[in-house]
Amino acid sequence: MPPPKHIAVLLFPGFQLLDATGPLDILNTLSRSTPLRLSILAATLEPVSTQIPVPTPALSSLTPPGIVESSFAQAIIPTHTFDNAPDGIEVLIVPGGFGSRAEEGVQGVVEFVQSVYPKLRWLLTVCTGSAIVAKTSVLDGRSATSNKKAFEWVKAQNENVNWVAKARWVVDGNIWTSSGVAAGMDMTYAWVESVWGREVAEELADSTEYERNRDSKGDRFAERWATI
Repeated sequence: MPPPKHIAVLLFPGFQLLDATGPLDILNTLSRSTPLRLSILAATLEPVSTQIPVPTPALSSLTPPGIVESSFAQAIIPTHTFDNAPDGIEVLIVPGGFGSRAEEGVQGVVEFVQSVYPKLRWLLTVCTGSAIVAKTSVLDGRSATSNKKAFEWVKAQNENVNWVAKARWVVDGNIWTSSGVAAGMDMTYAWVESVWGREVAEELADSTEYERNRDSKGDRFAERWATI
């Protein structure tokens, strides 16, 4: 089977920047030697900001202690909306971020994942992106992981998922899920290695001077945040 060519990333207000741009930068580098197409999907074509959504009463109860309002944020411009997403997407990347906890912020996201998953070859989630996907039936009965600091909240989103408390990333069929934020890069390198081969993955990591964590079960953050 030929490698995929059409990759998409799904965004929502308050997404974690590295969750999305870490994997994308790896794929940017790969695209210099392998033809790839990128689609950036969101509810509208307005720039999607990393700014944490204004807390609602429900969201306020989930706000980490000590968090403050800040205007320090970045935004990415979508290429398509969920309603006019292009055909032929083979790989979908779903980042996490504090905005994943705001129901109004991820409106349309869950429905889109549910509808597009049967057409995908791979689904990759980073951090609490797996919590978003868990709200569909896609992860029911599957093994998955997520951000360990937010692990109790993530597990509450769907008890029918086999949540793995100690894992840098987890593979179950065509679904790859990673732990928090930076773990998404290790997962992406491992996924690239599984598709394009070890030599390609090593070249990508070395060219960006990235020290890979190759052990999917090596997860000191499970102890750090007491998930086990």
